[in-house]
Amino acid sequence: MGARKRNKANSLKEEKKTTYLAKLNNCPTSPRKMRLVADQIRGVEVNKALDILHFSPKEASIRLEKLLKSAISNWQQKNEGARLEDSDLFVKQISVDSGRVLKRIQPAPQGRAHRIKKRSNHVTLIIDSLTNNNEA
Repeated sequence: MGARKRNKANSLKEEKKTTYLAKLNNCPTSPRKMRLVADQIRGVEVNKALDILHFSPKEASIRLEKLLKSAISNWQQKNEGARLEDSDLFVKQISVDSGRVLKRIQPAPQGRAHRIKKRSNHVTLIIDSLTNNNEA
């Protein structure tokens, strides 16, 4: 392995140590509906994002709230002594990707059939602290 690759690999390892993420795979909601809720919390402080998701009427917000709590829990495991209120955590990145598509048949008139696509998605949520960004 060359020096440039080794340096890049080491920098990625150091970056992963300060990254706190949670993943949700094969969520049975269409990606388009999930992105509507994900866009509301992108870049928002964590406590405010929890409030937004808690009071949102959309079904996707229930799953994203649980995912955000999981990411916060991952942060708490790595930083045992730190308090959530003092940490200035925010949603750094949230991405919604398309998952597998289940193809089903819907009976139609005159002996025909229509195809139904039941879509799913994968969500990756990364949280970070504002104090980490100011030091860099």
